Amino acid sequence: MAEVRTGAGAAGRGRLSNPGAGPGVVLPEPAFAYNPAMRAGDDLDRFDVAILAALRKNARISNKRLAEVAGLAPSTCLERVRRLVELGVLRGFHADVDLGPLDMGMQAMIAVRMREHSRELVDSFRGYALALPQVLGVFHVSGADDFLVHVAVRDAHHLRDLALDAFTTRPEVDRIETRLIFEHVSSWTLPSPQPTRG
Repeated sequence: MAEVRTGAGAAGRGRLSNPGAGPGVVLPEPAFAYNPAMRAGDDLDRFDVAILAALRKNARISNKRLAEVAGLAPSTCLERVRRLVELGVLRGFHADVDLGPLDMGMQAMIAVRMREHSRELVDSFRGYALALPQVLGVFHVSGADDFLVHVAVRDAHHLRDLALDAFTTRPEVDRIETRLIFEHVSSWTLPSPQPTRG
């Protein structure tokens, strides 16, 4: 899993690890002046989008290869990655883990309907659900249900116990509905605002 981190250099400047060099390998800050198109708050340009698309497909890509894909000099590419991290566009670099060998091969969605819809209760339940070790993700949604909670469990008995012990006992929960996930396939393509034409 690649890691990008910032910190203080010897002269107080930031330093950035190379996404392809492995954790703990830190490169000095490249000498690069921001141009007007790279100021915080401006729209992303095509180079930024190319970087994001490549990192979404492979977060372990080396900076040299990433620069080639984006059509940039390596130092410029590294600085753009740093900027995307600082702006919060790149929020993290994660591993795609097969949960089967961990004996957590069954996944399900638990639909949760709240008794009330105050911000306090919504925030409290979201935080509670995210703290459960079986929870992979929490979606706050519109419609008849308020939350969809993506969980990984050992088997149907484990799922039943989780639903009864961790969800139906919550005072803010009105009802739940559990749906098994037969297959879960992720797309690592960067979404595009442009319409798809057949």
